[in-house]
Amino acid sequence: MSESSAEAALAVASATGAAVGNWRRATGIAGAAIGVVAAGAAAGVALERMTVGRGMRKKARLALDSAGPYGSLRGMPGKAYADDGTELYYEVDEVEPEGGSAPRRRRLFGRKAPLPVTVVFSHGYCLSQDSWHFQRAALRGVVRTVHWDQRSHGRSGRGVRQVQDGVPVDIDQLGRDLKAVVDAAAPEGPLVFVGHSMGGMTVMALADQYPELIRERVVAVALVGTSSGRLGEVNFGLPVAGVNAVRRVLPGLLKALGQRAELVEKGRQATADLFAGIIKRYSFASRDVDPAVARFAERMIEATPIDVVAEFYPAFTDHDKTEALAHFRDLPVLVLAGIGDLVTPSEHSEAIAGLLPDAELVLVPDAGHLVMLEHPEVVTDRLADLLTRAGAVPAGATVGGYGSSTAQPG
Repeated sequence: MSESSAEAALAVASATGAAVGNWRRATGIAGAAIGVVAAGAAAGVALERMTVGRGMRKKARLALDSAGPYGSLRGMPGKAYADDGTELYYEVDEVEPEGGSAPRRRRLFGRKAPLPVTVVFSHGYCLSQDSWHFQRAALRGVVRTVHWDQRSHGRSGRGVRQVQDGVPVDIDQLGRDLKAVVDAAAPEGPLVFVGHSMGGMTVMALADQYPELIRERVVAVALVGTSSGRLGEVNFGLPVAGVNAVRRVLPGLLKALGQRAELVEKGRQATADLFAGIIKRYSFASRDVDPAVARFAERMIEATPIDVVAEFYPAFTDHDKTEALAHFRDLPVLVLAGIGDLVTPSEHSEAIAGLLPDAELVLVPDAGHLVMLEHPEVVTDRLADLLTRAGAVPAGATVGGYGSSTAQPG
């Protein structure tokens, strides 16, 4: 899954009641759940309002948007097409030629150079390929990478089956989407799959449907802040009453909000402060995250239309790919999670590692769901080690860091 998308939708619903008018009854039903979910965030926002005006907060957000380099990296663009015709956008970062920009020398006796390993990054729910900003920057030029946007996210097209036929999204569809991207962007050569949250579930779905691809071409897998199932039991750090209210109200409420997307988006903008507070609570666990990084995460989530949020949410309850993990058993596997993750709790990563005895399990203290943005140096370091063990990069290669996710003293 991902950050606070479901909980934030409740906050959006509350504000939208004023804009929609005849939805007062629906938003009233959600009121109790909203209060429980947003209590901590709302308290912080209320305190902020005592000292900072709304106009100044808006200017601060604009300043962070213009100052932060996050999400600015671009590669060679390409398009793949899913089995239902959905356009899937991806970008490729190639390995830098030996000796800088000079062309590679031909090998003696006409032998072909081995095909490079391609590392395919899959992002989470309500995010985009840009969520891997730090890791992409660190690996650039060292290893061939593919970054893609899942259907209805980022620069990819809206799901054709969802828009035209009203077919619900499921994780299996996302696995087939990933296969289409691989076929287009990396049709040959060894593969490493890296997936965060919903992206990790996508990798599991791919393995479940295309075990021969895993067996024949995949040399390593990294599963970050994800789950193989039982997501319906997650309590999002809420007391029992709050969890029950969310579970009872949220599915129907999201569906109703998705049907009034234009009005809801206006309400969403009106509640930007509360929305930002909830996003931060469910994305990060540490207190000193760089405000520009926090705003970057907020911006990605804001860019996900409410009807897409509603469209994807039910798929997580049905997700169960525990048996598919067996396809990774003979591979180098990294399983990494933040200990403070409230969306896909670290216990889910521990369960995955328990089924893959040879996997490296890394639990990052003081880290939440967006651990690759919150503690990029840890994620990049462990990912670089995985790639070295898998032979994707030479042991002597330098994988540098990029930027920091913590606030710097002025």
